[in-house]
Amino acid sequence: MKKIIFPLSLIAFLMLQGCKDASETKHEEDQISSSNSNKLPYEDPEFQGKIGRTYKDSEMAWPDLPTPPKDAPNVIVILLDDVGFGMTSTFGGSIPTPNLDKLADNGLRYNRFHTTAICGPSRAALLTGRNHHNSGSGFLAEWATGFPSYTTMIPRSTATVGKVMKYNGMNTSWFGKNHNTPDWETSAVGPFDRWPTGLGFDYFYGFNAGETHQYYPVVFENTVPVEPDKTPEEGYHFMTDMTDKAISWMQLQKSISPEKPVFMYFAPGAAHAPHHVTQKWRDQFKGKFDHGWDKEREITYERQKKMGIIPADAKLSPRNEKVPTWDSRSAEEKKFYSLLYENFAGFLAFTDHEVGRLIDAVNQLPDADNTLIMYIVGDNGASAEGGLEGTINEIKGLNGISSTIAENLEKADEIGGPSTEPHFPVGWAFAGNTPFPWVKQVASHFGGTRNPMVVSWPKVIKDKGGIRSQFLHLIDVVPTILEATGIQMPEVVDGVAQRPLDGKSFLSTFTDADAPEIRKTQYFEVFANRALYHEGWVATHQHTLPWRQDIAPGFEDEVWQLYNIKDDFSEAIDVSSEHPEKLKELQDMWEVEAEKYHVFPLDDRGSARLAVPKPSPLGDRKSFTFYEGATRIPETAAPNTKNTSWTMEAMLETTPKAKDGVINAIGGLGAGYTLYVKDGYPTFLYNFFESDIKTIKSTKKLPDGLASVKIDFKYDGGGAGKGGVFTLFVNNEKVGESRIEATVAGRYGIDTFGIGEDSGSPVTHNYKAPFKYQGQIKEVTIDLK
Repeated sequence: MKKIIFPLSLIAFLMLQGCKDASETKHEEDQISSSNSNKLPYEDPEFQGKIGRTYKDSEMAWPDLPTPPKDAPNVIVILLDDVGFGMTSTFGGSIPTPNLDKLADNGLRYNRFHTTAICGPSRAALLTGRNHHNSGSGFLAEWATGFPSYTTMIPRSTATVGKVMKYNGMNTSWFGKNHNTPDWETSAVGPFDRWPTGLGFDYFYGFNAGETHQYYPVVFENTVPVEPDKTPEEGYHFMTDMTDKAISWMQLQKSISPEKPVFMYFAPGAAHAPHHVTQKWRDQFKGKFDHGWDKEREITYERQKKMGIIPADAKLSPRNEKVPTWDSRSAEEKKFYSLLYENFAGFLAFTDHEVGRLIDAVNQLPDADNTLIMYIVGDNGASAEGGLEGTINEIKGLNGISSTIAENLEKADEIGGPSTEPHFPVGWAFAGNTPFPWVKQVASHFGGTRNPMVVSWPKVIKDKGGIRSQFLHLIDVVPTILEATGIQMPEVVDGVAQRPLDGKSFLSTFTDADAPEIRKTQYFEVFANRALYHEGWVATHQHTLPWRQDIAPGFEDEVWQLYNIKDDFSEAIDVSSEHPEKLKELQDMWEVEAEKYHVFPLDDRGSARLAVPKPSPLGDRKSFTFYEGATRIPETAAPNTKNTSWTMEAMLETTPKAKDGVINAIGGLGAGYTLYVKDGYPTFLYNFFESDIKTIKSTKKLPDGLASVKIDFKYDGGGAGKGGVFTLFVNNEKVGESRIEATVAGRYGIDTFGIGEDSGSPVTHNYKAPFKYQGQIKEVTIDLK
């Protein structure tokens, strides 16, 4: 018999056809679904075919991979940052958000949705469906302590929604802000199990911190640092960049497998400080807030009533006496404060524009109607972290150093641009949270914890433009997603028994405006600010000031308030004196809930918590050696040269034409230091929040061949942030010296440490970043004294 030889391409085609037919048949018969196991990941399925001695008497069968339940929707969770209840036009605010308006007009507005009052804990609650203390995230990573609820190390027993979706066959992605990885774990040595890719997200494009510079962001793709492909002058902005990446990811998924649902978590750094936006967007609001924050509260309040966002009989909460009145401000102060809020308004409007591009792309999907969008407008209330006076150098303010109005107005034309890091004063934060009292960080009151939410799902939601007023919390989002997709929460994930979900599904509200309340009780706590909601009553205790965390009354001098929010939507009337028994009942109930959800120990030490020893890849070393390529190292994983004497010596190999570039830099335009060579001259520059910049230029050029460049700092001592003397050496010969009267005590900023380049925001404009070193850096040794 003559042997027939098929071309290789035909054999491959026939093999693929056979695989396709077999797998499709098997898929129909034995599809793995979320209903047949309470453990994730699913165990490998048993082989359903037959194995004989040879392939002739055998039957193949492909294993089935986990597949989302039939008709499961795409799920997109959008979470903005630091946006108050009364800021967006969608909820009665003065800042136009037409894309959010459009989504709400085709979906639902929720006006009694709650967060934790601070970003990292809110995000932990959102992603896990458990209360933030149960998720190890009682407060922020930078303030972490070694108590289980305050490590900010999300336990494996509280698996994220990303992991549950992924193990059930949905591709998952995370774009933007990640403030849920402890900052001491965000360096190149990890560990990476608490990075987004370790928390169940197939793809991550964003930054690992509470904030980032929007023009010079510290961006990671999965676990690898990447740099923007253009400069701010060429039009770069991180908000646009991450939106482009999100659209591309989504379109690629649907191009390859259009029927397969996807899960996306889209979390911009906007509108967290620094408030970065181009002048084009800022100028749209020129003069629109000259009436000041007190009048802005009244304008927003009246608009909210007219729109039905708040009840017609809701009162405006009393003005906070700790906030200066607008009329008490000088003309120069009013000018500066208006500029800061015009800039913020531009930033938020620009953010709406970019999110609108994402939503437009969603609407082009083949299964757009079966896409559930849950858009949470802020992870807490508006931020008062700009202090009483506002700032154009946010990190300077967070280090406790103020600037004069004259200093600030010198850079008025630059506000919102790459050379500033602006944040508005507290008065605008209170206006942004209208009609509620208090602000971000203050978990005791709705100004800190009540945020708008818009939900869209065209296939299911028919009450277009409806308002929902059930009392809800971030922990209710995961259960709702699970019910919407038909996926069950497993009892075991990655071999670890799971804590039960603390939230409940509010899917019933999608189709019924009068759906029964799912949440009768909810505790709140951040920084010892506390509240308890129970069946229409709220007991509250405001403990610390968000612009002065070190001011607290002491746990023995606490004053509690009581609100009946069935009749008082906006917490405007304290009825504690009229109902002392009810107040005591709720106070006692708070103690029970606090024990149940692992809130203790309460900690009101304020900024002192920053000094609490934390895990570090550095250990207790005082001497460090770095080599070329050590870039994008977070400040917490870099040698701590603050509040001490130190030396840095670099061994360089140069040629006559390869001497220039950065040797080592940390921080950015707001504050930091850089050791570099320019035109052959070694130079050290220390930037103390732009107000004192010391530059030491060598009196001699760097010689050819192997050479040493050393900077020695002798610290004055006597406390934090004191001055000292910098001395520059080349081959152990003194070539320059300068004294500085004050140094950075807390953090250099939101940028990173690098060898051989100044990535991101440059410490100085004396060179064009990253100004990579031309020669060879053999090693850089830093010794702390």
